[in-house]
Amino acid sequence: MSTIGVGIIGGSPGGWASISHIPALKAVPDFELRAVSTSRQESANAAGKEFGIEAAFDNHADLLAHPGVHVVVVAVKVPHHRELISAAIDAGKTVYAEWPLALNLAEATELTRRAEAAGVRTAIGLQGRYHPELRYVRRLIEDGRIGRVIGTTMVGSGMVWGPETTRAHAYWYDRTQGATPLTGAALHAVDALNVTLGEFGQLSANLVLGRTQVTVTDDGNTVIPVTAPDQISLIGTLDNGAAASVFYRGGTSRGDNFRWEINGTDGDLVLTAPWGNLQVTDLTLQAGFGKDTSVSDIEVPAAYSADIPAGLTGPARNVAALYTHLGRDLREGTRTVPDFAYAHTRHQLLEAIDRSSAEGAAQTLTGPTPA
Repeated sequence: MSTIGVGIIGGSPGGWASISHIPALKAVPDFELRAVSTSRQESANAAGKEFGIEAAFDNHADLLAHPGVHVVVVAVKVPHHRELISAAIDAGKTVYAEWPLALNLAEATELTRRAEAAGVRTAIGLQGRYHPELRYVRRLIEDGRIGRVIGTTMVGSGMVWGPETTRAHAYWYDRTQGATPLTGAALHAVDALNVTLGEFGQLSANLVLGRTQVTVTDDGNTVIPVTAPDQISLIGTLDNGAAASVFYRGGTSRGDNFRWEINGTDGDLVLTAPWGNLQVTDLTLQAGFGKDTSVSDIEVPAAYSADIPAGLTGPARNVAALYTHLGRDLREGTRTVPDFAYAHTRHQLLEAIDRSSAEGAAQTLTGPTPA
């Protein structure tokens, strides 16, 4: 397959795509950014100039009609996902959607079914699994270095969702808008936990509104209500019998903003980071085995970052790894990247978490239900 053309819906300068997808696309040889669309021609022109592309549109229809675009990236607010992803599927494009796929399980089911019926390839932006440290952790566990995993504890901060925000980001605090502490930072981290250690067999959740209002600092210090729970507690048992607990808070901590311990019968693994959004931060890995009395830094072999182009930093690193694997999938007909069907299972997990918190009862998860 020749170079794969990409178009980004939601590619304004300074946005998420500009700091993750675009540096990644420039570094991964399989792909080429060929078009961008935003909601205004002014911002589209600015994006075209900044990113060096001529095809800059103020509507998604023109981008979808571009003959050189094979993969469409949907990187806009979640309430717009259903419309834009559906249009991209109808255009027969491969679709790479940012997480979450949709506002709720019903929409995720609809989009997954639509993509499967159309026979289009899909990808979902759950890129945390591509951390070199996490991939090495999975190898250490598979090789029995810590014995049998018996428990794991993860504590993190959402970094945003603190006591103050700007008008442009006030939607983060509205649970109906799909970009909450649970669907965002917490789910990215939980997904990494599940990919590393296995799925939850049983789960109890407690979602709490720690902050009931937030100050919008660039709008006359207006105070608006918070409806998205910002204190998230999960406790459960994984399919392999290991105990698991996860706590995510909105805002930041003066202590640790990310710490994840994996405890085995013959060793311990500890992952830490200064930033609580696991999918975009840099991780530090420590380990202790056998008769060790403490953990110490452990070097990750270079092979575990071989699919990340040199020189990339921050959010672009893991996104680039996902693109590398997506390019291989499209060339070879394999299916290794998380897709809409996989995203559907994450939405099922979100629904179980909401249900457990609302009912005050543990949920038994019997595996994913097809969309």
